[in-house]
Amino acid sequence: MTDTDTILRIAAKGDGVTADNRHVAGAAPGDIVRADGSLEHGPHHVDPPCEHFGRCGGCQLQHCDEETLADFVTSRVVNAASGQDITPDILAPPHVSPPRSRRRASLHAMRVGGKPVIGFREARSHKVVDLVECPVLLPDLFALIAPLRKLLARQKGKFAADIDLVMTRQGVDLGLKDVSFDGLEATEAVLEFAGANGLARLVVDQGYGPEALWEPEPVTVSPGGVDVAYPTGAFLQATADGEAALIAAARDWLASAEGAPRSGAVADLFSGLGTFAFALAGPSTKVLAVEAARDAHLACKTAAGRAQLPVHALHRDLFRNPLQADELNRFDAVVLDPPRAGAKEQVRHLAQSTVPRIVYISCNPSSWARDARTLVDAGYRLAELRPVGQFRWSTHVELASLFVSEHR
Repeated sequence: MTDTDTILRIAAKGDGVTADNRHVAGAAPGDIVRADGSLEHGPHHVDPPCEHFGRCGGCQLQHCDEETLADFVTSRVVNAASGQDITPDILAPPHVSPPRSRRRASLHAMRVGGKPVIGFREARSHKVVDLVECPVLLPDLFALIAPLRKLLARQKGKFAADIDLVMTRQGVDLGLKDVSFDGLEATEAVLEFAGANGLARLVVDQGYGPEALWEPEPVTVSPGGVDVAYPTGAFLQATADGEAALIAAARDWLASAEGAPRSGAVADLFSGLGTFAFALAGPSTKVLAVEAARDAHLACKTAAGRAQLPVHALHRDLFRNPLQADELNRFDAVVLDPPRAGAKEQVRHLAQSTVPRIVYISCNPSSWARDARTLVDAGYRLAELRPVGQFRWSTHVELASLFVSEHR
């Protein structure tokens, strides 16, 4: 065998790559590609823990060991930075979420062969894998799949439904879309299902918008350790441990060596339910939480008032109306956690500001790298970079980063 037959690394979409840039599906670093295209497994190739692997589109890297998973998460982030000619002063070890830790998931259901199937879609297909196991989901989420099959068996004819599962403080919040429960008997059956399975909430969209059919008590989550009402469909970090890792980064970077708050005034942009705002607010730190989604904004505002925390919630679309430099100059630090598209316009105004420290959380290394280049060109230094792999065994990677002004 030559070096060109050995898998050296994992590419962005999960294929193994040889020295001559040959991409091989299902390969791990150290595997040998035989002449007939088959693989001789190397030291980093492991048996996938799920029988659906290779067909289910939810995971791409179950054949890789822990070292490879950690290396992949790190390389995705570092490669994005180096592609913009940016090198962090400190590259922290990656955080990879453990198995069975995913607290939110979107599944699909349809009738196949006369019975409902529920699961993730197959890779590059609209077909649905009928899950009999899932080492990614929290056990309480997966436990609902079998009862859901029985409930959806009552649907008439063909159907294609979307299923949202979220673990809240009160239990599982279940959302169903494009299903119908017409008539008293069907309504009683779905309410019995909700009660028997201990649901925190059941929201059904039968074509007229989401409607809560079951919610014994208000559903809440605890971003940053504060109870916040959870609006249906609101953004929540994929795992509790991943959220904790991102919060820890922001706290570490915005606190002094003695642990006291470094920043008296912080702006939390794209704040959602207030994950970072509540984690950072305290006796010496006031936080402005800016969010465009009205339901999340109101939930954050109400929770801040109830907890009597110095968090001021502002409803504002930062894509159409970003904070200007003169508004940003009032803050000692800014935290931003934008959607996958990044925050191009908001970052442009940040680059023109006098904010000394910027914590940028991202779920897309590519858009982050573009925005990072803007900050670096304006005189900011990438002081630290922390890779985070909340979506275990997938190619989806997140990160936390700290930018420090060189001139302010």
